[in-house]
Amino acid sequence: MFRTCKPLILASASPRRQQFLTNLGLNFTSLPADIDETPETGETPTAFAMRLALAKAWTIAEQHPQAYVIGSDTVVTLNNRILGKPADAANALDILRSLQGKTHQVITGLSLTCLQDNCFENLARTTSVTFTTFSDSILRAYIRTGEPMDKAGAYGIQGKGSFLVRTIQGSCSNVIGLPINTCTSLLLQYGVIIPGP
Repeated sequence: MFRTCKPLILASASPRRQQFLTNLGLNFTSLPADIDETPETGETPTAFAMRLALAKAWTIAEQHPQAYVIGSDTVVTLNNRILGKPADAANALDILRSLQGKTHQVITGLSLTCLQDNCFENLARTTSVTFTTFSDSILRAYIRTGEPMDKAGAYGIQGKGSFLVRTIQGSCSNVIGLPINTCTSLLLQYGVIIPGP
């Protein structure tokens, strides 16, 4: 669908983010960035997501200054509190209980960086997700699948956890890990990609 005209790197090992770019027909390299992902004192979830997205992109861009580097970081928040990946099954149950019947926000920071071309885009997109209420026995059955254990907020909207979601306001791809509409627009704006073939 699109043709890649400039070197493009995704600063992530996430198979979900890679799939979004692959679906568009893009040629890219995946190089995960090793950064400290600890929130700073008093840092808002949006600022945190944007800082990490930029740090990931910048780390790889310094090694490949001619490339356009996509950095992305997704956080799940409830009442402005970041819900990370669960430490264990009990923690996953606590997180899922806290989300039951409520609306929470998923914030993804997105950075497009190219040192050679002085491209420094850094922004965030927010999607609101509302859960239905389920019994602990159902939540435990979901946890036993193993899916929640490596997911922020202890669920995957693109997988088995989709049954938890009653409504979504905003970009679904944003919840999965990359606001693909915004990302595609930036890549087109900077001439990194053009319509194919």
